[in-house]
Amino acid sequence: MTSCCCADWIGGLARTHAGRLASIARREGASAADALDVVQDAFQRMLARTDLREDPDAAARTLAAMVRNGARNLRRRHHNARPHDDVELPSETPSPVDELDRATTVAQLHGCMAALGDTHRHVVTLRVLEELSGDEAARELGVTPGHVAVLLHRARKQLERCMLGTVST
Repeated sequence: MTSCCCADWIGGLARTHAGRLASIARREGASAADALDVVQDAFQRMLARTDLREDPDAAARTLAAMVRNGARNLRRRHHNARPHDDVELPSETPSPVDELDRATTVAQLHGCMAALGDTHRHVVTLRVLEELSGDEAARELGVTPGHVAVLLHRARKQLERCMLGTVST
């Protein structure tokens, strides 16, 4: 079984120059792991350079240039990298007490909404929950926009009193 001349050529270059090439990458600011990656990439690219197989000195100089440029590019990419935007993640799940308070408030709000008259409940639904404009809600209800504003104001006041536990007559 015969071996490929490419493997012999690259293997010889690697045995002779790998340590020096890694030192070049380290001097250019690459970490030890990144330096090895840069050197491996240079050898990978060198496989395509058939014109340098007969001139070991030119091959060594070309490898050194590839490693130097690879390390510099790696450093530039690192320095030019934009930091990720911080995402607001919930620091922790709500406590059971907080969840119980929230559920109690939601249940109370449902009860207060049910206690509103049909017109007031409909106005709150259109304006607050469905987020319709005053004009759109007025068209839906068949009243003027001013009347919708008054109905919404009164409904909010009733909801406020109900949520605070104040009984209105």
